Amino acid sequence: MVATSAPSLPQVPRALPNGLAAFLVFYSSGAVLVLETAALRLVGPYVGVTLQVTSSVIGIALAAIAYGAWAGGWLADRRNPRTLLAPALVLSGIATAITLPAVRYAGEVLRGGAESAVLLLVAVAVFAPAMLLSSVSPLVIKLQLADLRRTGQVVGRLSGIGTLGAVTATLVTGFVLVAALPSTVILFGLAASLGITGIALGVYLHRQDRAALPGPARVKAALAVLGLAGAGLTMVAPDPCDVETAYHCARIQADPGRASGRTLLLNSAQHSYVDLNDPTHLEYAYTRWIGAVADVIAPEGQRLDALHLGGGGFTVPRYLTATRPGTDNLVFEIDGGLIELGERRLGVRQGPDLRAVVGDARMLVAAEATDSRDYVVGDAFGHLVVPWHLATREMAAEIRRVTRPGGVYVQNVIDYPPLRFIRSEVATVAAEFGHVALVAPPEALAGERGANFLIVASDAPLPLAAVRARLDDANEPVSLLSGGDLTDFVGDALVLTDDYAPVDQLLATA
Repeated sequence: MVATSAPSLPQVPRALPNGLAAFLVFYSSGAVLVLETAALRLVGPYVGVTLQVTSSVIGIALAAIAYGAWAGGWLADRRNPRTLLAPALVLSGIATAITLPAVRYAGEVLRGGAESAVLLLVAVAVFAPAMLLSSVSPLVIKLQLADLRRTGQVVGRLSGIGTLGAVTATLVTGFVLVAALPSTVILFGLAASLGITGIALGVYLHRQDRAALPGPARVKAALAVLGLAGAGLTMVAPDPCDVETAYHCARIQADPGRASGRTLLLNSAQHSYVDLNDPTHLEYAYTRWIGAVADVIAPEGQRLDALHLGGGGFTVPRYLTATRPGTDNLVFEIDGGLIELGERRLGVRQGPDLRAVVGDARMLVAAEATDSRDYVVGDAFGHLVVPWHLATREMAAEIRRVTRPGGVYVQNVIDYPPLRFIRSEVATVAAEFGHVALVAPPEALAGERGANFLIVASDAPLPLAAVRARLDDANEPVSLLSGGDLTDFVGDALVLTDDYAPVDQLLATA
């Protein structure tokens, strides 16, 4: 009688220790959210920081998570997950290291706001490392499912731990890392952490079953070369920032035609121009319009109590101080890094005539005394967009409360054809102020191009003839709409409220 041997069953890979499994899921899920948050800073200098860009980052990251989880689960059913975990982490680290130079090179080509450029640049910034990191959780879960009676418990626990990792990383990155560190440090710190974790995990698993380190030596060498290449490319990649603040990639550019002229660029968009030697020089047309209104409501030499919503390069506060000694300029600027940059590079000096307060203008205006300001200047932007909560009727009501009887509010707005946002914003301001006018280039009002528009508002009749004469002194074509002409321009435009203010959609040119 011949003995027959039973068919051998496939060897079930050993589960990871519960603590290690929880750490890997928590850590990899958190790393995805660090990448997602940092991606906004990476792409901002090239395509801005708009609702569309933010939506693209979230959407691409979610797509990467979905594909990574799918691919990780597929691989887990075909290979021993213990052999895949360490390579997944190391490759994630390499992809993260390469992300920054890849975005900087691609950004120079894709610069602008086209939807295809936004999506492509965001994909370069997020997709590959996020997909690799998202493959870790299904690999770990597969290893832990040794007892099918505990499937729900294992999957639920690890899924919850992954979510906690994502939440923790989002809060830490938003509240701490972005405010304290440049994007380069955040990304390379993450890349190094992933690489070290992957190598340490590989060594640990290899000592247990000699099956966890990536294959032959040449594969390891190739991975090391890729990591070094990513670091090397970053050293030579073009850097669009002089300083990374918590909100902006900021750069100061010298004017080749004016030795003392400096342009402040935020996310590669021109935001302010300052003449270090002549604070009365107003380079941009909209600043000349703001200066013209100030010159009419308070003749040269007469002090003002002025409130500025948005500091930027502090061009207008410097102008008011130079032309009206004794003026009290209170500036609300959400980005403290810009205040520091202005003090360092743009001649900003705080003192009795200039106080800069860091914070959100909406919150700070609400704390101001009623009837405390003669002149309120609204010049706050997120990239090229007025933040929606500063563009609503409720905000206009707060500004009207702070403005003295007879005082004036001017608001700088950027819009493009078909001019839906500027029409809505004029309608919104007019819902609170009794007298409103609009200053803009004629071709912009005709819908031929995008431009800056200046809304002028007051509870008292505006000195429009004097403003018109002051604008004419500049010898540049500019229109001043009021009365019936302004009513016809506004038409039935939407009044923006805290409940409904689709600013980004109104600005869309399509």
